[in-house]
Amino acid sequence: MSEASGDTVIIKKYANRRLYNTKSSSYITLDHLAKLTREGIDFKVLDAKTGTDITHSILTQIIMEEESAGGEQMLPVNFLRQLIGMYGNSMQSLVPHYLEASMENFRSNQAKLRDAFEASLGANPLAKLAQQNLAMFKAAASAFVPGLAEDKAPAKASDRDDEIAALRAQMAAMQDKLDKLGK
Repeated sequence: MSEASGDTVIIKKYANRRLYNTKSSSYITLDHLAKLTREGIDFKVLDAKTGTDITHSILTQIIMEEESAGGEQMLPVNFLRQLIGMYGNSMQSLVPHYLEASMENFRSNQAKLRDAFEASLGANPLAKLAQQNLAMFKAAASAFVPGLAEDKAPAKASDRDDEIAALRAQMAAMQDKLDKLGK
């Protein structure tokens, strides 16, 4: 989680519970912090009065709000009970490292699955057949509509870009479904 410039964004939390982004010089909400997290931007939340790092509690608060947002919950009740049971246990110090490694492994597998899916689309014989059929259809249509081939030639790259964008959107939707199934 690092920003392009490599800097950590400092967020100050004031006594009135307002969060202030020192980089953009603006007040933000927990939703903004959740968005920064999803974008991979590194930030640190400091108590404005004491300077204490409260990033952990703010991230926990974001998770609590996400879980209670009325949508599908990511953390199963059994997992939460087991996690609570680990507090005070002799294994408590190992749990954070284990969870971090597990999440990193999950992300790695997710990326591999996405890459394999993208590669399979390019090697799909049905997709190639559909492209050939589309080319034949365009050639046949240009025989009946004079000037169609000349008008569409410059737009061919744009059509391909639109098709790629549509495929990417479909892949993103499938990835979201896979992510939800993995929860």
